[in-house]
Amino acid sequence: MVPVAPASLSLIAARVDQRLGDLIEAEAERWSKLDSVLADPYTAISGLVLAGGKRLRPAFCHWGFVGVGGDPDDRQVVDAGAALELLHAFALFHDDVMDGSATRRGEPTVHTVHEQRHGGNWAGEARRYGEGVAILVGDLTFVYSDQLMRGASAPAWDIWNELRIELNIGQYLDVVGSAMRERRWDKAAQICRYKSGKYTVERPLHLGALLAAPERARELLEPLSAYGLPLGDAFQMRDDVLGVYGDTAITGKPVADDLREGKPTPLMALACAAANPAQAVVLDRVGAPGMTDADVAAAQQVIIDTGALSDLERHITELTDEALASLPAMPVTAEVKDELAHLAHYVSWRQI
Repeated sequence: MVPVAPASLSLIAARVDQRLGDLIEAEAERWSKLDSVLADPYTAISGLVLAGGKRLRPAFCHWGFVGVGGDPDDRQVVDAGAALELLHAFALFHDDVMDGSATRRGEPTVHTVHEQRHGGNWAGEARRYGEGVAILVGDLTFVYSDQLMRGASAPAWDIWNELRIELNIGQYLDVVGSAMRERRWDKAAQICRYKSGKYTVERPLHLGALLAAPERARELLEPLSAYGLPLGDAFQMRDDVLGVYGDTAITGKPVADDLREGKPTPLMALACAAANPAQAVVLDRVGAPGMTDADVAAAQQVIIDTGALSDLERHITELTDEALASLPAMPVTAEVKDELAHLAHYVSWRQI
């Protein structure tokens, strides 16, 4: 059964979206007065940031904040949620360049749009121009995310800094792992955690809690991690499944891009460990230049036939159960425990 998103998710998202929209509109107006060409970065930011999204990171931040006594109407937690979304957008702008992705959420990626706009008719190489624009747009988005954290407590800033470092470390491990065609479970799980899991669940929970109660850092971080780490891993593993078998019309991502790029995922690690010699030949094509649609289909089938997909589904269930089992001991309100339980089911078995 497909899980239903918690009703609270849309309410949190609406507040964050309003804050993001106001910020981007104001900055676009300010800088367009200097030069009309400066509307372009804000069009790109708006196109990605305001085109939807689950807003899970702001939700976990919100419940970390409210769970330890924060006022749900406090502007600070809305700003933090918006900062998390801008940080995520920064990662996506750069990720699309690193992966050479042509589309994101069903629309052309920023580097693709600007490469085509250049078209070889201006000075320099069109590809480098498009990628340069996308990198700068990502950097600009990163700066705005920091700006929204202005005024946060020192303990909250410590978490924010650690979150940003971990995200970049994870991206680096992913780039290296893809290039080296990494297929070991421990390495894939490490990348899974640092590339996405920690900054999706654990660190937003930490951030929200320390925005509301910075003096309780020693008491709060460990029990929040007991929930956040396994659920963050489950989140990214579900993302890996969707990256290979998801419906593009629902996910907005081209099917099997992870296979074409040779991503070092737990799903591939399980398949390679269980493959017989004939199946190993098929999986060896994953990430190879010129991988055809037939190669993709064959790899998808081998992943199923080796039992890797069913094994990963069991692992996602185990991780989710571990996260849920930590809730009774978490030092937050009963209402927040209920919300976190609902979010756990949604995160682990979503289809987007």
